Amino acid sequence: MNNIVFAIAATFATFSSGLLHAQEAKPDHEVSFNVAGVSDYRYRGISQTRLKPALQGGADYVNNPTGLYAGAWASTIKWTKDAGGSGDVEVDLYAGKRGQLTDDIGYDAGVLAYVYADNGLTHVAGFADADTQEVYGQLSYGPAYIKYSHAVSNLFGIVNSKNSGYLDLGANIDLANGWTGNLHAGHQKVKNNDAASYTDWKVGVMRDFGVLTGALAVIGSNAGKTAYASPVNGKFMGKTALILTVSKVF
Repeated sequence: MNNIVFAIAATFATFSSGLLHAQEAKPDHEVSFNVAGVSDYRYRGISQTRLKPALQGGADYVNNPTGLYAGAWASTIKWTKDAGGSGDVEVDLYAGKRGQLTDDIGYDAGVLAYVYADNGLTHVAGFADADTQEVYGQLSYGPAYIKYSHAVSNLFGIVNSKNSGYLDLGANIDLANGWTGNLHAGHQKVKNNDAASYTDWKVGVMRDFGVLTGALAVIGSNAGKTAYASPVNGKFMGKTALILTVSKVF
C-alpha cells in the first residue's frame, strides 16, 4: 500500500529524490530504482507485517518535460495470510502526472493499483478480494501538501467498501544540515463500515547520508483495536511505535 510521499517508509523514494535535486538539470526520460528495509511496514498507520520488518523495492519512470510518470513497487507483507488467505507480497502499479499550477502550487494526479496475487480472501468468510484500485489527487504549496485518494473498488478486502476515501495532510520541512522533518495526519473513511474508519498520524525525520538514506518516525492511530487486531496473536496493528527505515535510490 504505497504512498507517493517518501515520508512513509521511503516507498516512493524517487519522488523525494526529485525534491532533493530539484535544481539539477534532468534528462527528458529518467528511470530510477529504490530499495528499502523497514522495521515495520506501516500503511496509513496500520502495520501490514504484523509489527515485523519488511523488505521493499521499486522502479520509476518519469518524462520530465510532461510530468508523466509510471512505476511499480513491492513489499513483503503478512496480513493477507494472517486473514486466512495466502500470499506474502504486495505489488503496487501506478501512473500519473505532476507539475505546477502556479509558481507556488504544484499538483499530482494519478491511478494506483494494489495487487495481492492469489490472495484467496474471496474464499474467506467476511472478506472480499484484497486487490484494490484508487485514483488520487494532490496539491502542494512549499513543503506542505494535501492529498485525497478514492477507492474505485472494495478497499483491501473489506466487503462493500467501494468509494472509501483517504484524506492526507502533511509537510516535509527542511531542518538544515541535511535533515528533513516529516509531519502527517490522515483520515481513512471506510464506506459502509464506521468501525473500520480511523485517523492516523506521523512525526519523523530523515536524512540522506550519501550511501543510504535513514528515516525515523513515530507513527500511530486511533483505529479500533478490534477491527485492526492481528488474527494470529491479537496484537493491535495500529499501535503507536517508532519505525526505522533505511533506503537507497539509484
